[in-house]
Amino acid sequence: MMVSARAEIFSKLFITSRDSNNLIPQPMSSPIEQAIRQIVEEKGLSYESVMETIEAALAAAFRKDFGNRLQNIEAKFNPADASLQLWDVKTVVEDQELPEKVEEEEFDEFKRPPKPVEESEEDLDEGPRFNPKMELMLTDAKALKADAEIGDVLRTELDIPSEFGRMAAMTAKQVITQKLREAEREVTYNEYKEHEGDVLMGTVQRRQGRVILVELGRGTAIMRPDDQVPGERYYPGDRIRVYIMSVDLGMRGPEILVSRTAPELVLELFKTEIPEIADGTVRIEAIAREPGSRSKVAVACDDNGIDPIGACIGQRGARIQTIIGELGGEKVDIIEFDADAGLFVMNALAPAKVESVELDEESKVATVTVESDQLSLAIGKGGQNVRLAARLTDWRINVAEKGGAIKGSSEGAVEVGSKPTEAVVEAEVEEEVEEAQAADVAEDVVEAAEGDVDDGLEDEETADEESAMDAVEDDALPTSAMDEADAEAAAIEPEEETE
Repeated sequence: MMVSARAEIFSKLFITSRDSNNLIPQPMSSPIEQAIRQIVEEKGLSYESVMETIEAALAAAFRKDFGNRLQNIEAKFNPADASLQLWDVKTVVEDQELPEKVEEEEFDEFKRPPKPVEESEEDLDEGPRFNPKMELMLTDAKALKADAEIGDVLRTELDIPSEFGRMAAMTAKQVITQKLREAEREVTYNEYKEHEGDVLMGTVQRRQGRVILVELGRGTAIMRPDDQVPGERYYPGDRIRVYIMSVDLGMRGPEILVSRTAPELVLELFKTEIPEIADGTVRIEAIAREPGSRSKVAVACDDNGIDPIGACIGQRGARIQTIIGELGGEKVDIIEFDADAGLFVMNALAPAKVESVELDEESKVATVTVESDQLSLAIGKGGQNVRLAARLTDWRINVAEKGGAIKGSSEGAVEVGSKPTEAVVEAEVEEEVEEAQAADVAEDVVEAAEGDVDDGLEDEETADEESAMDAVEDDALPTSAMDEADAEAAAIEPEEETE
């Protein structure tokens, strides 16, 4: 009976593992260590960062109850047995002359406090000042350690007189909460910083003014009005592909900007859907895009046995249709790139057939000639085709009818002037972005308060409904004066009809 009881206790305290036919006892983790590992798994943090947070919190709690502001406290916590060690860590520096402390006068509430003494430029040029919290002079260091030298780090162990008080516990809790939040933000920032310039799948969270918030797993991205495709509608829960433009670390955490209008979105979709582009067999030389309407993509291949346009289109257009679907039905023209600028301009104006091209190298203007029946195709609806061709080739293009004058031009397609209201629009967008970020912070508070507000509103609405019903019932009951007026009116009407 005694042997079985000891075996049961041993089984609770240790986990045995078989290694080379030997039983190796492994102690079970303590509740504190289990809680730490649970935080690590939930927050996605490293075990070391959580331990550093706990040690910083314990150091702050000791300073609150038993320490002073001139102590540089370092803590070492063992989660297995909950033991704590504390040290005052200082670096040995050379002896310095400290300014004499002016005795503080008694405070008189009827007198203004003296102005703080400003440091002169001579004092600032003297070099770094002595920091009593982080440093210890050589003379004082030798009193603690005889062989102390300049640059040594002295660690003086501190005793904990008693248990921490309530204020110290509150301080530790605040430090842990803040440090964990900062560590979580840092992890999220590093995670999405690696995806900067990639295309990710996201879920539309909600609309905040003209700004769309897109959920990307652990982080929430912002899609500004300029980065939204005209004509597209974004509803909560919609799954969309977005291009990660930039990732910055702000005061409220990582600020992720995404776009649906960037030409890089088309490039990354081509890499995803077309293996020949992903492995470099087919190259994308240039992209011109008018989001939501049409894009032109110039492709090239050094292998004569591969058709770059056919590789992008796929069998029965399967590959290009997938890309068009991801772009919300935006039309995509695939153009064959050519090193000859004239041939490249001719290809860029597809589907129009160009008769001839004249190039002005000095002003970088290309004048193309087309038949009269191809003129509308070359220019495009609203000049779209010639504008995209100019952006794709980086040439200004004039379209002339065969035997006639110039009928269309891409003037303004390459160099686009800034709008006069651009600064105002950017300011409004930045304000809406800040409102969206602030809404995330206040969301929990609003949800917590909604329950109480709803209860109060229901009571008020019930009282209003009851009073309204009472008023209706009162009006429905006729008075004697109303009866007499109705009788007189009924007697007058027959007399008028008789006359």
